[in-house]
Amino acid sequence: MTEAVKPPKKPRGKASLLEDKCIACGARCQSVCPVDAIQMNDAGEPIIDASRCIGCVKCVKVCPVQALQMSFTPEELRILEELAGSASSAAEVPEEDAEEAALRKRLAVYRGVWVFIEQTEGEPAKVSWELLGKGKELALARDCPLAAVVMGDDVEKLAHQAIGYGAGQVYLMDAPVLRHYRTEAYQRGVCALVAKYRPEVILMGATGLGRDLAGVVATKLATGLTADCTGLSIDDKGNLLQTRPAFGGNIMATIVCDKFRPQMSTVRPHVMPMPAFDPAATGAIFSEAVPVTEEEIHVKVLQILMDGGGADVDIAGADFIISGGRGMMGKENFAMLQELAEVLGGVVGASRSAVDAGWMPPDRQVGQTGKTVRPKVYIACGISGAIQHLVGMQDSDVVIAINRDPEAPIFQVANYGIVGDLFRVIPALTGKLKALKAARSGASKAS
Repeated sequence: MTEAVKPPKKPRGKASLLEDKCIACGARCQSVCPVDAIQMNDAGEPIIDASRCIGCVKCVKVCPVQALQMSFTPEELRILEELAGSASSAAEVPEEDAEEAALRKRLAVYRGVWVFIEQTEGEPAKVSWELLGKGKELALARDCPLAAVVMGDDVEKLAHQAIGYGAGQVYLMDAPVLRHYRTEAYQRGVCALVAKYRPEVILMGATGLGRDLAGVVATKLATGLTADCTGLSIDDKGNLLQTRPAFGGNIMATIVCDKFRPQMSTVRPHVMPMPAFDPAATGAIFSEAVPVTEEEIHVKVLQILMDGGGADVDIAGADFIISGGRGMMGKENFAMLQELAEVLGGVVGASRSAVDAGWMPPDRQVGQTGKTVRPKVYIACGISGAIQHLVGMQDSDVVIAINRDPEAPIFQVANYGIVGDLFRVIPALTGKLKALKAARSGASKAS
């Protein structure tokens, strides 16, 4: 009796890095490796120990830019060719392919990009309109509809505004129970809409309300959430690439939620450009049933107290911002920045180091842990330009940097740079601007 010859085992190969493809996205490949076969070099690129690699393909699957691949020895390639040639028409689908097919089928039922329209007392948050602009780009890339979610009491006007800012359709939940934001009521409303319509992407503003709501919704839906994104795009597989500062702002990490839907992101105000409003735009408004009653909500809003403690200055909405950093040397020296700001009709901002030193209040901080701004003119005075600060102001229309250090990183993003003593430059600049304004005022009176 002849013993049956077992076919050779299918080789699994070893993971390898493709040259010039890695984007140093934040060590995702290292984190998923079950045998610690991956270490990261100083540039944030993976170094793979082939002797430890077991060919599990996890690092290849998790890479958002396909910078990793499976490599095979000549002998392994020969075995693969033999297996391919001897496979019958009834051959089994490889287990990995079956898993991939099941995943694609599960994710395919999700379609559409949503933007949550935040409002307080019927007043919309501008970040919601900014996100509709970015949402439209993502929807075009996915060839899917862009929808807005509007929740509140007597807020139908916001649904029409959302259409003007680009939404093709609006899901409206309008009821007294939603008049004031309460986590439980809004969470149940959003989750009910997701269960009914199944969007693939949900965007919210990275405000106090947005961060609270996004976190609880993502938890209830058992999906991923990336906070404080500064960039959003779609890859060739239809996944949302979510870019945000990581490791204290020293690198920009690109995060992908490739196995769960919806994909959720929060974005800070003023990070995305404001789209133009089209009063002639048309779209569909769907009035949805509110899945919660007042009796079911244990939290009651008794009174709303508006902050009057100096928060009347909206640094994020200013057209001119004059910011000071550690180079200002002391709290009293910010008076010269205030004088310049008054001449320009702007406001005074600060870097984190200046805020930590107690020279300026926290609501004036610009940067990763402060506010993101997009003014017409940003003047950085005595600010070196750490990445944490740059991510908060680099999208300003014009950046002017004043610093005595010619190698300061701030000059890398500045349109105009002045290398010199700010204690001489700023008073001279203020005096010149005052003289110009006085001359214009005199000329207008004479005419």
